[in-house]
Amino acid sequence: MTEEISLKEKRFNKLITVISVAVPLVVALLFGYKIPNAKPLSFLPPIYAGINGLTAILLIAAVVAIKNGRQLIHQRLMTTNIVLSALFLVMYVAYHMTSETTIFGGEGPIKYIYYFILLTHIVLSISVIPLVLITYSKVYLDDFESHRQWAKFTFPIWLYVAITGVLVYLMISPYYQY
Repeated sequence: MTEEISLKEKRFNKLITVISVAVPLVVALLFGYKIPNAKPLSFLPPIYAGINGLTAILLIAAVVAIKNGRQLIHQRLMTTNIVLSALFLVMYVAYHMTSETTIFGGEGPIKYIYYFILLTHIVLSISVIPLVLITYSKVYLDDFESHRQWAKFTFPIWLYVAITGVLVYLMISPYYQY
């Protein structure tokens, strides 16, 4: 039995590694490509910012659910968060493939605050991919103790990414060219 779990875990780890490397690379490649003559999808930023906000709320709700022994609700909320994150990513890439990059126009200390939030958001959004996948895989492998240990790191990082996604949108939205 242990050998079977170990084999499953090795397969998961390979898949997690591939996804964790491929997603940022594909996003970076697509981010730099503009679809010729495409109409800008300028309606997407508030939608994907809303998805980030909803993700933050559902992450907190999932923690409350599991602390109250509501495992099924926790599981459904976390699965929903993964789907929302994937949906966010598709919209984010679609927007950037059809629209010019918006430059933050603030000056003074707010500019440095914005770029700090943006930089930490980007770096942590990349690092949260394997964390989420590892944490999620532990449940699938019935390794709930490891799941809890990984979740202690994954949850605050994912929550930070979700909240800062909303902050980045709010801070740059006055500079969008609609």
